[in-house]
Amino acid sequence: MNQFISYEAIVLPSDGRLPSIVQLTTSPMSKHPRSYTPSPPGCMPHPEVHMDYIATNLGCRAWKYQLVEALYGMNRRFANPYIIFYPTISRDGMPFPINKTIKGIQGRAFKEEYAWRGNIIVAKYRDIDNPFTSMIDAAMSDFPILKNYLLTHGCSRQNRPSWAIGHRQADQISARS
Repeated sequence: MNQFISYEAIVLPSDGRLPSIVQLTTSPMSKHPRSYTPSPPGCMPHPEVHMDYIATNLGCRAWKYQLVEALYGMNRRFANPYIIFYPTISRDGMPFPINKTIKGIQGRAFKEEYAWRGNIIVAKYRDIDNPFTSMIDAAMSDFPILKNYLLTHGCSRQNRPSWAIGHRQADQISARS
């Protein structure tokens, strides 16, 4: 696997434009040298290509992801779950702008302290144990499911970047590490 592979993903622009389909490129990733367990060849997605104001030259350290395996009230997981990529480190160290598209979806339920920020990229995958190596194409027909999820879920506290938590809490977290 020496080639770049692209999958269709959904971008939710922070400036309030309508969601659209983008190509999410993945690149081959070598196996960790200390890993002795057999595993499929790895792929690293590059959602940072579609994220405005993200720090350059940091690769996957400039973003995080959150898995969406089911909606509230479901008693089974999705056959093909979703992975939400969001930026965490900006070029200038300032917070990313609140995502107006998601803010509009949440309406009166919007809470700034749990706001999604920056451009959000949503991909789809097959294997729960290996989301990066089992990506498949997402489509706009997936958007109603994602809209339902985003309506009731903010960017979770543990996944938010330190600038979104607050200085005192960020200091406490880093002191524990």
